[in-house]
Amino acid sequence: MPRVFITGLGFVTSIGNDAPTVTRNLRELRHGFELYPPFQKPDIPCKVVGTIKDFTTDSTDPEDWTFPARYKIKRELLRSMAPNGLFAQCAMLQAIDDARLTEPDISNSVTGLYAASGGSPYLTHYHHERLLKVGVMRCSPLGIVASIVGTLNFNLVAAFKIQGASCGFSSACASSAHALGYAFDDISLGRQKRMFIVGAEDGNVDAILPFAGMRTLSLQTDPNLASRPFDAARDGFVGTGGSTVLVLESEDEVVRRGVQPYAEFLGWGQASDGYNVAISHPGGSGSAASIANALRAAKVAPEAVDYVNAHATSTLIGDISEARALRSIFNSPATRPLVSSTKALTGHGLSLAGAMESGFCALAMREKFIPGNAHLTTVDPECSGLNLPRTTENRAANIMVKNSSGFGGANVALVFQRA
Repeated sequence: MPRVFITGLGFVTSIGNDAPTVTRNLRELRHGFELYPPFQKPDIPCKVVGTIKDFTTDSTDPEDWTFPARYKIKRELLRSMAPNGLFAQCAMLQAIDDARLTEPDISNSVTGLYAASGGSPYLTHYHHERLLKVGVMRCSPLGIVASIVGTLNFNLVAAFKIQGASCGFSSACASSAHALGYAFDDISLGRQKRMFIVGAEDGNVDAILPFAGMRTLSLQTDPNLASRPFDAARDGFVGTGGSTVLVLESEDEVVRRGVQPYAEFLGWGQASDGYNVAISHPGGSGSAASIANALRAAKVAPEAVDYVNAHATSTLIGDISEARALRSIFNSPATRPLVSSTKALTGHGLSLAGAMESGFCALAMREKFIPGNAHLTTVDPECSGLNLPRTTENRAANIMVKNSSGFGGANVALVFQRA
């Protein structure tokens, strides 16, 4: 079966809008959190967001948006985009450049695109309100494709003339990890030679604030304390948006084009908790099963894994569930991998998280470092027994696992090897 490699990356994130900046901030454990102006109101309990710098997308009119001058995006493309679509367009352009792809490489029957986002609640609300207030015939004809869950794949497939497989994934916070897994299958089964995997979220009030109603957002007012995965004092996650794009290619394409990949994608696995609509299984059974399935598919023994990029969002229940899952799989203290959650730096990107953090793994493999656990002061006793470095380790990891989970107990694990 064809081997699968990561050959290109693009980033618009709270810790940087290009690979060099993201790499530096991962190494130095510099977070991207700020007091978010729309949240500084007495009736809003959460205050901190992982903000996207150098982009302004507050207006419902895309022509009012501002973004870095390096990106040239035509007006007709912007008109059908949500903020997450703008972020994804920019990350896509970066990834294409990083992978050294030409237009014929992109637009052909064996190059596809899988995307993941929750749509744009911001624009969905705006267009629905407009329909009710001024009538349907005064609504934008592009309101639907700019706002509903498939907006990313609609826009990107059209903009980049994608002719291969295309689909949108919706499994909450596991969505872009699922997209990566199924893209791996398409290439390893010979259906496609190249796949773009896109995760993106608006990261604004409408996308983040509803989670306060679930009591899952941190109430901290100090950005340095708001996201603390595995810490005894954690009190919820910090929301963020942005986009990450990964380019996956078959070994034949890597050789044909003469590119140096970031990492090899060895395999993946998934499993469900079958437990609760929103809460992880207390014992981490589904997460453990997905990791076991991934390692078996990748033909990797648990003791061969050097690092796990955990899903850990900094919620009370979720971090404990994942810690139990990791201890059950990596049950030999002498060979337990290093574990960290980069959400301590970025916040939780929701459906974007799996792609963003897989991109972080690829960077860390190429640049030979392992990110530490920022803001971790006192490990929750329920999370003890994990190998949780407090600082970045400047050494190469050969095998990394990216762990993801979503509502309904959807669990995905991805296995990468240094190229």
